[in-house]
Amino acid sequence: MSTKEKIQEALFLEEREEEQNQIVLFNDDVNTFDHVINTLMDACDHTAIQAEQCSLIVHYKGKCVVKSGEYNDLQPRCTKLLDAGLSAEII
Repeated sequence: MSTKEKIQEALFLEEREEEQNQIVLFNDDVNTFDHVINTLMDACDHTAIQAEQCSLIVHYKGKCVVKSGEYNDLQPRCTKLLDAGLSAEII
């Protein structure tokens, strides 16, 4: 394996490690669809369509990954979701 291939492989692995954190949103019987959609748009920078699709997935499947990225970016976003009364965690 050449040096160039080793460097590219190392960069690829590093990128994958950075992207392994995810915010998972869980279903509840308390929040309305509108509240969940508006909160996803605010906290996760979703479009209205993305937020609506995620809210439907959460409703029917029980959970949905709503954002992926570095932990430092996800932590304040997850806090916004929790402060809004939603059930979410970073995995």
